[in-house]
Amino acid sequence: MDAFDPRLTPARPDLAAAHLKGIVPAERYVEGTPARILEAVAPLRRLPRPDAGLDTEGLHGETLRVYDEDDEGWSWVQFDRDGYVGWMPSHAILKGEAAPATHRVSALATFVYPTIGIKDPPSARLSFGSPVRVTGEREAPNGRRFCLTPEGGVIVASHLVPIDTRESDPVAVAERFLGIPYLWGGRSSLGIDCSGLVQTAFAACGVQAARDTDLQEMSLGEPIGLDPAGWRRGDLLFWAGHVGMVRDAETFVHATAHTMTVTIEGLAEGLARIEASGTPLRTVRRVRLPQ
Repeated sequence: MDAFDPRLTPARPDLAAAHLKGIVPAERYVEGTPARILEAVAPLRRLPRPDAGLDTEGLHGETLRVYDEDDEGWSWVQFDRDGYVGWMPSHAILKGEAAPATHRVSALATFVYPTIGIKDPPSARLSFGSPVRVTGEREAPNGRRFCLTPEGGVIVASHLVPIDTRESDPVAVAERFLGIPYLWGGRSSLGIDCSGLVQTAFAACGVQAARDTDLQEMSLGEPIGLDPAGWRRGDLLFWAGHVGMVRDAETFVHATAHTMTVTIEGLAEGLARIEASGTPLRTVRRVRLPQ
């Protein structure tokens, strides 16, 4: 067990995923149940308690596998998106195979309305990147188009794009989050952390990134030199426990506890500030987007 990252391995001494039988020891093995997230943003915690640390978040419509449920309303799950394992409130999950999403939210946030009248109180607020299944479209009397969802809600059509749509610039995606509060473990437009911002920006461009900074540093792209003269837009700057994205020759964008926001910071100033805190720049990596 010690050789396996517990963040990505659905295994405990008492229970493990069936595909790990013969690989990791456990008292019993289960296949797990497919499910999807119902809430707009659902927390994934390291322990089944509301005061436990927030490891990451799941967005409405994202899929996962449920391996266990306790008597206190918590489910032990693994995300399909990045393999992350943890505890999620059971009320945030709907079990069963889900029909594939057809669209995703392309606005920073959007609302789900009960009807095509935007004056009606919305039933949900969905964040950028949330997968949505669209079953049809309707046009309001003023010409505004809405997409229909299987649950009966409607979403402004201009806030959605087909699920296979790829952005061309992860930095431009990250810049949409400017001013969003920093939240450890966050990955929505309500709050986001440094690696969540990178994961979200690259996912929109067709690159599935790991969730945490150390995992991204090991797996995303290829290393390049530490000389800023060789950097270009979109290169990833890694410090111990932090990541930012080169914006141009003078600036980078990141979600930072320094300002508690997503912000643009001067490269020279930021490099000096972070190094002065005892954390020098460690790695720079370049990710090639799919063609």
